[in-house]
Amino acid sequence: MGSAKVRKLAAFPLSVFDSAPVGVMVTAGPDHRLIYSNHAHQQIVGARPIGAPIREAFHDLRQEGYFALLDQVLTTGESVILREMPFELGDYDPLGRERFSTVSMSKISLGDEEGLMIVIVDVTAQVESAADTEGEGRRRFLQRYQSLIQLESQGVWVTGQAGEVIEPSLGWQRLTGQSWEEHRGNGWLDAVHPDDRERAAEQWARAVERLERLEQEFRVKTKEGPYRHIRVRAAPVVEGREVIEWVGTITDVEHEWREERHRELLDRAAAVTADLAGLDEVLAALVDVIVPTVSDGCGIYVLPEFEDESIPTPFVAERLVSIVREGDRPPQPGPQPFDHDCDFVTAIRTRRPVHRVFSPGQAPPGAVPPGAEAWFEAARGNSLALVPVVVDGVVAAVVHAAVCGDREPLGEAEVDLLGRMLDHAHAHLSNAMRFQRTQRIALALQNYLLPDPPEVPGLEITARYRPSATAAEIGGDWYDSFRLPDGSTVLTVGDVAGHDLAAAVTMSQLRNMLRGLAMDRREPPGDILRRLNIATESLYPDGTATCVLARLGGPLGGGRRLEYAVAGHPPPLLVTSGGEARYLDDGLSPLLGVTGDMPRDSAVVTLPPHSTLLLYTDGLVEVPGEHLDEGLERLRRCGACLADTPLGEFCDNLLTRLSMARTDDIAMIAVRLPGSAAVSAG
Repeated sequence: MGSAKVRKLAAFPLSVFDSAPVGVMVTAGPDHRLIYSNHAHQQIVGARPIGAPIREAFHDLRQEGYFALLDQVLTTGESVILREMPFELGDYDPLGRERFSTVSMSKISLGDEEGLMIVIVDVTAQVESAADTEGEGRRRFLQRYQSLIQLESQGVWVTGQAGEVIEPSLGWQRLTGQSWEEHRGNGWLDAVHPDDRERAAEQWARAVERLERLEQEFRVKTKEGPYRHIRVRAAPVVEGREVIEWVGTITDVEHEWREERHRELLDRAAAVTADLAGLDEVLAALVDVIVPTVSDGCGIYVLPEFEDESIPTPFVAERLVSIVREGDRPPQPGPQPFDHDCDFVTAIRTRRPVHRVFSPGQAPPGAVPPGAEAWFEAARGNSLALVPVVVDGVVAAVVHAAVCGDREPLGEAEVDLLGRMLDHAHAHLSNAMRFQRTQRIALALQNYLLPDPPEVPGLEITARYRPSATAAEIGGDWYDSFRLPDGSTVLTVGDVAGHDLAAAVTMSQLRNMLRGLAMDRREPPGDILRRLNIATESLYPDGTATCVLARLGGPLGGGRRLEYAVAGHPPPLLVTSGGEARYLDDGLSPLLGVTGDMPRDSAVVTLPPHSTLLLYTDGLVEVPGEHLDEGLERLRRCGACLADTPLGEFCDNLLTRLSMARTDDIAMIAVRLPGSAAVSAG
């Protein structure tokens, strides 16, 4: 009985209830996970899956408001007793007749979390013996039902067999202001929002026709004026096999609806900005959430970086994003000048939202940002909000949201929601701004660290570097090329693990050490990488790197001799002038930083005239979730198609066609041989 993990109530294990004569069930956490059910409980309700949330474990329970009461007890700590409650449990019906139980719900401590103890006693026999007549049973049923539903409702209403209201509902009158004469029959529909009226009537008619319980939400006009969301529940009252009337509840769920809607919007705002890096992408994604759920139009203005706290006027802000409801023409993005006496500047100075409500199309002077006036007037704007976006202590942008026409104007709740959405995305906005500032610096530094290829008679050498689109820090990718004293040319690419300043520093040092080791003596590339590995392990004990090192010599039977070694890196690609492409997959050894003084292999190959050799880092071929072989095959096919293009275009086209993910840096260096072998040392 119960879960495998022993849970304790106070100082006792839950197993003390195994033989209790009443049903005992224990749940844990806000989702009410079922962690214990004794034998008596299982006899009453059947075996239920331990560990499942209560709504899942009792998915077949047909009892209005039961789960809401569990939430209430856990939240408030106040116990609840439901006496002689009728209930149905799907196909589980050991008695074969209507059943009744008395249920108590109490909050308990389970040590590491809070939960509920639910005690259930089957009182079906007592209820049946106490009911002298069928009419008395119906009266008791209605009393129990109304006692239960009034725990969470603002009113009870009764209709006839056909669904027409036959008794006054004080709760409905208090909510809507409708008199009994106005809401009797089907008059209640007049208080329902016009957009919800047809759906509400159809769902009610369908429930009456099919004799099904009803639960629906719609908006009604309150006696104070604004519309509010309500939840309506109803169930048929049956005598014998005939429905004699319907009983229902009215619950004002406006606050609940707003909170749920706001929660969904906040979650959407976080989700759509989660994987974005650019500030323009983050802000555009946020606007897509705001329109049309919160407003009919929204624009985001990115501010210049002011030298100090003062705001010079006039100044120019960039309208980066502008989206309006379908069918309207949005204001154009671009720079907009602002004067000192407008609401826009007030929002920046005070760092607080500015909220305006007015007659449609009649905004006061200075309320609408420059460039949006024509749209605002044409759309008959009735309200707006200017919400400053404060990121890392700086007002980085201003959001302008507007509602138009006969739609209910923006209220304080909507203005607060806009602020919460922007706060919810603060981390992404901060990252985006930091990315925008630092990526330019990182790219300039990376380009400074990576030298221009040397000019070698008879050879074309081209290098490219492209930073990640999702990382602002400088990376550890490098390329290099230089000539040795004997006239041969060295080509290399590598990648230091990590994507930060430390990786960039290590990259620069390894590249320089590799230059020194290659100059030091004439030996195979594998031996040079062996010595570089020893230095890597000694100087950077926690670091690793990959590398390709190649030495291109002089003519050899019409081609050129290439010696190369690969340390844990994607293989070099050789593309012939005839459009054949293959990988040079010999001379392989593990990555740098892991193997000590073990020998490393080298390989030799002859490059044909007018062929192209490409060395590259894995950012060119890797796509998240895809096997590396797919990216390598894509590069091979693309390289073959570009065999006859000029070398610079060859590299640029590879970057354009292949670097789809842009989640990693890319470094590449390519060399193209002349049409016939040129004389050189080596």
